[in-house]
Amino acid sequence: MNIQSELQATVQALAQQGKGILAADESGPTIAKRFKTIGVASSEDHRRAWRCLLLAAPGLGEFVSGVILHEETLGQCTDDGTPLPQWAAQQGMVPGIKVDAGKIALAGAPGDEITQGLDGLAERLDAYKLQGARFAKWRAVYNVSDTLPGCLALKANAQALARYAAICQQCGIVPIVEPEVLIDGEHTLARCAEVTEAVLHAVFHALHGHKVVLEHLLLKPSMVLPGKAHAQQAGPAEVAAQTIRVLRRTVPAAVPSVNFLSGGQTPEEATANLDAMNRLGPQPWQLSFSYGRALQEPALQAWQGQAAHARDSQQALLKRARLNSAACQGRYSAPMEAA
Repeated sequence: MNIQSELQATVQALAQQGKGILAADESGPTIAKRFKTIGVASSEDHRRAWRCLLLAAPGLGEFVSGVILHEETLGQCTDDGTPLPQWAAQQGMVPGIKVDAGKIALAGAPGDEITQGLDGLAERLDAYKLQGARFAKWRAVYNVSDTLPGCLALKANAQALARYAAICQQCGIVPIVEPEVLIDGEHTLARCAEVTEAVLHAVFHALHGHKVVLEHLLLKPSMVLPGKAHAQQAGPAEVAAQTIRVLRRTVPAAVPSVNFLSGGQTPEEATANLDAMNRLGPQPWQLSFSYGRALQEPALQAWQGQAAHARDSQQALLKRARLNSAACQGRYSAPMEAA
């Protein structure tokens, strides 16, 4: 199979109607923070046990087409010695890998940040592919204020995302492009829409310049939301209308799937907002999810680090995956939360 056929096969496996992607690629500090909420130390054994539990949830592949793994997880095995990427594939989920090296301050642009990790990326991708990874993810973050992000941040992050995507496709790995407009702050819904439009415009301009094949990538954007400290929050209908408006202005129809990040929303909010978008009618791209905390949080609270709670934890994960699958099809309703 040539590289283009390989990329197309991976895209088709990921972009299945009614399915989304589980993000289980938390960095060390992030997963430590989440484990702290249930009083569990973030040891390698605990991280492996948690991620094994997630991937072993029976029937998860009915609602989840792919899973983004951390580099540590990519090299781990189940208790019977099965490599976790292989186990995910056996469950019907395409294994992927987070490849960025995190954010740092952007020199010359106070308040803005840039993602690092391009050095040696092609060699790392070749190794990850041998371990079973078929797609990758790179996250860029944008702080929002009356003046942020600046022009330099828009351009620098777009170029990094485009270079990453081009390298991935060259290696036969499908890139997930993740430009996250952060929810932190007091900004309005309108300001978020303005920033998101500028971010996506810059990203697709850069992708075009780097000759990235749009049919062979997935977009993982944030929804258009007011800052969490803003006095007036938005309901699902307003979030959906503003998000779709921005996407239709900036995202080419060639992109097969838009898999939203949850970005600080509660599990219920992330599901309701996705559902509201899919109720607006057919769009040029599939609208789905690539949630981390919004899928995992109820399962984590049920687990509490106890093997005896594994079944309850998996049931909590399956419930959220099932509800988000319904949201992908515009079939979610609030009473389903209590079912």
